[in-house]
Amino acid sequence: MNEIPFVSLLVEMFSFIGGVSLLVGACWADLRRGPFEWRLLSEQIYQIGTRSLPLVVVTAVASGMVMTLQFGIGLQKFGGIPYIPKLVSLSILREMGPIFTSLMIAARVGAGIASEVGSMVVTQQVDAMRALGTSHLQKIVIPRVFATLITLPLLTAIANLIGIFGALMIGRYELNLDPAFFFQKALPANRIADFVTGFGKTYFFAFIIATVSCYYGLSVKEGTKEVGIVTTKAVVTTSILVLVGDFFLTKLFWVFER
Repeated sequence: MNEIPFVSLLVEMFSFIGGVSLLVGACWADLRRGPFEWRLLSEQIYQIGTRSLPLVVVTAVASGMVMTLQFGIGLQKFGGIPYIPKLVSLSILREMGPIFTSLMIAARVGAGIASEVGSMVVTQQVDAMRALGTSHLQKIVIPRVFATLITLPLLTAIANLIGIFGALMIGRYELNLDPAFFFQKALPANRIADFVTGFGKTYFFAFIIATVSCYYGLSVKEGTKEVGIVTTKAVVTTSILVLVGDFFLTKLFWVFER
C-alpha cells in the first residue's frame, strides 16, 4: 500500500526533470537560430526587476534590522556587541541577501510567470504562435529566462546594501554602535570572495526560477482550473530548489575557498 504513492512521486519527479531538461534544450536550439526578442526582454526586465524592487527593499531592510537585533540580544550577555557588524554584514552578503531575495522573486515572479504562461496556453495563444510558424519559446520562455538572469543578481546587490543599512540603523539606535565603528568593523571582515559567493548563487537561482515556472505554465492541459494548481507547484518547487541548491552551492564554494 505504501509503495504506490512512492512510485507515483518517483514518476512525477523524473517526469519533471525530463520535462525541464527538454525545455532547456529546446530553448538553447531556438536561441542559436535566433532572432532574439530584445523588446520582449526589456518588457520582462521591467516586470521582473523594476516591479519587484519595492518587495526586495522591504524584505532586505527588515531582515537586516531583525538579524542585528537578534544578534544584539544574544551577544550582549557575553560582551560581544562589537562583533555584530562583522557577523551581520557577512551573513547578509553570503547567505541572507541572496536567499531572501531569491525566495521573494520565486514567490512573486515564479507565480506570475506560471499563471501568465498557463493562461496563454488555456486561451490557445501558444497554439496560435505555432500555427503561424513562430517559436513560442522565443516569445515566451527565453525573454523571461534572460530577464530573470539579469535582474536577480542586481536585486541581490541592492538587497545587500539595503540590508546592511538596516543593520546600521538598528546598531545605531538600539545597540548604541557608532556608524563609523560599524563600518570600521564590517568592511575589513568582508572579502571580495564573500560578495562573489553570494552573488554567484543568484545566477543559478534565477535560471531555476524562470525555467521551472515556464515549464509548469506550459504544462497546463485541463483548462483554467489547472492554472492555479501549476502556479502553486511553481512557487513551492522553485522555493525548495533555491533552499536545497543553496546548501550544495555553499558547499561547493567552501571547497574552492579552502
